[in-house]
Amino acid sequence: MLVYPLFIGTWELVLIILVIVLIFGGKKIPELMKGVGKGVKSFKEGISEVEEQINQADPAKPLAKPEEAPKSDETPKAE
Repeated sequence: MLVYPLFIGTWELVLIILVIVLIFGGKKIPELMKGVGKGVKSFKEGISEVEEQINQADPAKPLAKPEEAPKSDETPKAE
């Protein structure tokens, strides 16, 4: 049996959710999730801004998207 150090099973997840409910109460959880959602949105916007700045600095070399990355059997060509 393989044991993954960061794997969270169903019962562990249920226990974590119960502890959160006990600590914060049912009324505070939507507020917490709203704050987490705003934080994730802000993080994504920050990442987009950094990518735009990098692309503006050197528009000839935009960042490669994962689907545009060269295949492992291809070798990058020297410029």
